[in-house]
Amino acid sequence: MAEALWWTAVEAQRATNDPGWTEELLEVPALVVDLRESDGYIEPASLMRAPCPVLGLVAGQDTAPWPVDLLLEEGSPDVALLGGSVDEAAAVLTAAAAASPTAAATLARVLRVTESLDVDGALEVESLAYSMLLAGPEFRRWLGDQQPTRKDSPDRDVVQSERQGGVLHVALNRPHVHNAFNAAMRDALVEVFTVARTDWSVGTVELTGNGPSFCSGGDLTEFGTSEDPVHAHLVRTARSVGASLHELHDKLTVRVHGTCVGAGVELPAFARRVVAAQDTTFRLPEVGMGLIPGAGGTVSLPRRIGRGRALLLALSGIVVGAEDASRWGLVDAVE
Repeated sequence: MAEALWWTAVEAQRATNDPGWTEELLEVPALVVDLRESDGYIEPASLMRAPCPVLGLVAGQDTAPWPVDLLLEEGSPDVALLGGSVDEAAAVLTAAAAASPTAAATLARVLRVTESLDVDGALEVESLAYSMLLAGPEFRRWLGDQQPTRKDSPDRDVVQSERQGGVLHVALNRPHVHNAFNAAMRDALVEVFTVARTDWSVGTVELTGNGPSFCSGGDLTEFGTSEDPVHAHLVRTARSVGASLHELHDKLTVRVHGTCVGAGVELPAFARRVVAAQDTTFRLPEVGMGLIPGAGGTVSLPRRIGRGRALLLALSGIVVGAEDASRWGLVDAVE
């Protein structure tokens, strides 16, 4: 796999004039376009045809944005999360893309597509891409590096629910594993939320997590256990917690705390209101596993924080605290 390409604005214009320029980037993990001296150059509208993530480096907010997946602005708080300068921030992201180039490219391209689709269509695209990557070499390599994990005995009451007047309280209830999201929890949530959608007397739904964390992401004991990615896609879309949360959006509040990883970030973003405890942290590790967010994150997160920040969070795999999450709009309040 080749290294990331770094172009100036002039080089970007010249290169994209060649009709076959996208093929030249098929083996490139990421493209960085330095726009800090782009005055007078017309932006190439075709950059979003690049088969890899496209990052733009800009000097300040007054710079006209080019059609890139993520703009890195010199001196911005977002750049500070990744490094001291836009060049260092870009290096972090291109290194992550080079480590999992297929997943990184799929992430960028899915985010471009789902932005213009309705939620149901976007969830379908995400699931198809996720299932494809499950059969890919990057995920299989990651899976082969994992230590064998002992499967626990089946949990009981993995989701708890209680009515108090017109309020339905729902709690994830696998505290011994930080509410790791497994198939049993998925099915239980879909069942509870189906009742909430069909019962007119439910005016408000509040979702929380028992124990030290809201949700630590997918249960690793179930990763890679499906032998048929196609069937896994059909099940994932038929029993989509993200779709259920989207339908409940107007009446849904999610309260998060502790560790929020993977699904623990993606699912709350569907809610009308997300309230975070001060100790809450957010992380999307899927690209490092050879995957993309698969619990609805490529759909819910861009609608909350924008496509660029969704890419930043998912590609980098960094940990974001509650204050930065509030600044982004990922959470609505920090208590």
